Amino acid sequence: MSPDDPARSRPLEHSVSDLAASDLAADRDLVDLAEVSGVATAYRDAEGALVQAAPRTVRAVLRLLGIDPSDPAAALTAAREAPWRRRLPACAVVSAAAPRPIVVHLPAGTAARAELELDSGRRIPLDPPGDPAERRNLDGEPWEARPLTLPAGLPLGDHVLHVAVGSRRLRCAVVAVPDAVPGPAALAEPARAWGWMIQLYALRSASSWGMGDYADLVDLVDWSGQAGADVLLVNPLHAAAPTLPVAASPYSPVSRRFAAPLYLRPEATPEYARVDERTRAVVDEFAREARRDGRPDGLLDRDAVWRAKSAALELLFRAAGGSSSPDDRSGPDDGSDPDDRSGPDGDTDAAIQGLDDFATWCALAERHGPDWRVWPAELAHPGTPAVAAARVELADRIAFHAWLQRCCDAQLAAAQAAARGAGMAAGIVHDLAVGVDPGGADAWALQDVLAVDATVGAPPDTFNQQGQDWGLPPWRPQALADAGYAPFRQMVAAVLRRGGGLRVDHILGLFRLWWIPRGAGAVNGTYVRYDAEAMLGLIALEAARTGAVVVGEDLGTVEPSVATTLARTGVLGSTVLWFEQDDSGRPLPPTRYRAATMASVTTHDLPTAAGYLEGEHVRLRAGLGLLGRSEQAETGGWRAERDALLDLLRAEGLLTGPADMTGPADMTADGAQFTPQVRTELVFALHRLLVRSPCRIVLAAPGDAFGDLHQPNLPGTVDAYPNWRLPVRDADGGEVTVERLRTDPAVARLGALLAEVRGASVADGAFLTPGRGPSAPLKEDPRPTSR
Repeated sequence: MSPDDPARSRPLEHSVSDLAASDLAADRDLVDLAEVSGVATAYRDAEGALVQAAPRTVRAVLRLLGIDPSDPAAALTAAREAPWRRRLPACAVVSAAAPRPIVVHLPAGTAARAELELDSGRRIPLDPPGDPAERRNLDGEPWEARPLTLPAGLPLGDHVLHVAVGSRRLRCAVVAVPDAVPGPAALAEPARAWGWMIQLYALRSASSWGMGDYADLVDLVDWSGQAGADVLLVNPLHAAAPTLPVAASPYSPVSRRFAAPLYLRPEATPEYARVDERTRAVVDEFAREARRDGRPDGLLDRDAVWRAKSAALELLFRAAGGSSSPDDRSGPDDGSDPDDRSGPDGDTDAAIQGLDDFATWCALAERHGPDWRVWPAELAHPGTPAVAAARVELADRIAFHAWLQRCCDAQLAAAQAAARGAGMAAGIVHDLAVGVDPGGADAWALQDVLAVDATVGAPPDTFNQQGQDWGLPPWRPQALADAGYAPFRQMVAAVLRRGGGLRVDHILGLFRLWWIPRGAGAVNGTYVRYDAEAMLGLIALEAARTGAVVVGEDLGTVEPSVATTLARTGVLGSTVLWFEQDDSGRPLPPTRYRAATMASVTTHDLPTAAGYLEGEHVRLRAGLGLLGRSEQAETGGWRAERDALLDLLRAEGLLTGPADMTGPADMTADGAQFTPQVRTELVFALHRLLVRSPCRIVLAAPGDAFGDLHQPNLPGTVDAYPNWRLPVRDADGGEVTVERLRTDPAVARLGALLAEVRGASVADGAFLTPGRGPSAPLKEDPRPTSR
């Protein structure tokens, strides 16, 4: 299940001032401790009602943050004194243009000298600390909090603040960030853009190994860019465990810093070109096995694909000179200087932060299983002597997994280069999952900054009355700040290195997350606050370095300050047509949509356009017992919403010709709501609503051009529905391949419609033959599909 379920409501954290009637009110020290520590003791739900957190939940979450609540008064004193005893923060994220002062805590009357060391090595003397902003007695002595003023117009990047107090030397990392994500110049406001959103695994070609892969991504961006698209949004391509069974959900990876070798095309590696013909023939046979076994009953079998692909990749690794010595983990000889093994963007392996830990986890997972929490105790942390010994013993396997990551980076870099070569302003926009598998590589390597005994999710709401537990461990806010946000920055930089943009799943998690103590159940959680200003600033810094676009999934109940903050920092929000309603539940006209967003009719967790029109999602959930009310009531509610949407299409003048034939007479004998021709026209009319909006980027799912009825993921299910295993299909259930996508007139028509956001439509044949240019869209899909 994807943690990104826009249909859920997202209650707001609420102030402790509303706690007069709470059970916690009797323990004011505990309430104040929670407030100081960023733990919510109450929140407003989607209906506006005040919900109070249970005292045991608040205490449990405080413990997960490393705070002992057994003596709340003592813990509160310690929490309030902590910044004074640190003297300087470990890290300060500041605006490069107008940095805020940094507060230094000093004994009263102490003289101090300060200078800022820029990342270039230049040192800038600073004025002495200013007048005290606050005073406090610490260990019986008077202390003062005094501001240090930084110069305006700092260069972007990492600097160091040095403060000398007598013989003592204090340091604070200073990260100067842009005030907003600059984004690609070609997409600067008021420019608008369009593109596609795809589940890469669901679009295979004749050459791929039973599922879409990085080489298919090259073809897809070339096709998209040649037709005028600027964006291709892909599902998360994060790494899964190298063991069987392969996890299906792309939203529960073992690492967000590293990519999935499952999507590699072995024939696209340099090693395949260099090995002898006999070895290539064996690899080709593995490919045939994957194509034969990778789609049983029309559904993706990742295990079959990975069995064949991993065997082929190991063969290439060995045949091309893969390391078998503990002293050489470099992998096959690619002709480069072994002391300067550069990645596709010029980075050396050393710059790929955490690669050795990740590869070590993979090697250990092959031996002990993919959950480090059940490994032998001596292997439970990457810094133990036993792990050091394992790095030597398993050097050969570690080298293999490091080589796989270099291959992933190279093939993803080739895809982004193809996107830019085809004229795409952004190119590939990668989806960043909200978290990682608690037993996976990142949780093992980063457990000092993750709360591995907690998971995140969502509180109860009308859609999920027991709440949601996504099973993903959260960042510990203070530990992350004390680490200079390095793990967070490395993750963002790693994803941006592979594309032209980032979609941050559940971006509200940068502001606050619903923490659930292990085993407590989703209903027994509460919110924990984060420094959103710092984290958004760091994303803006990494995006500025690559010229990337950043989009945040901000659907649901959102505090106005969140939307304001995202807009101010240049992060686009998300618009989904199904949710654009006024306070009375009526669909909004497109002119009232938010402009600073990336818009689509639907998402991977929601019905397809055709599926929504037909009520497929209602029938499906009813059949699986997932409805919270009767099927009749659910059907009535859906039909009222759909008919109101049809009324809006009619009011906008978009239901003309066949599309206006939406009465009962057009229901088909098999129970479908609309004839195939009418349904096709309605799908296109829905997308035209988005084109008429001011939304900056408009996306469509290719399956909507074919009348695909099946959504990729059905929230609330694990095995009852084939989540993340469905190919893109047409209305008859036939699979849509990359080759068909490139040549089908319905896709050309939808692309031409979307291209009108640029002020001119793309030529009818632009999706069939390369080239950009204005022309009128196709008037009618010559190949209407039937149910």
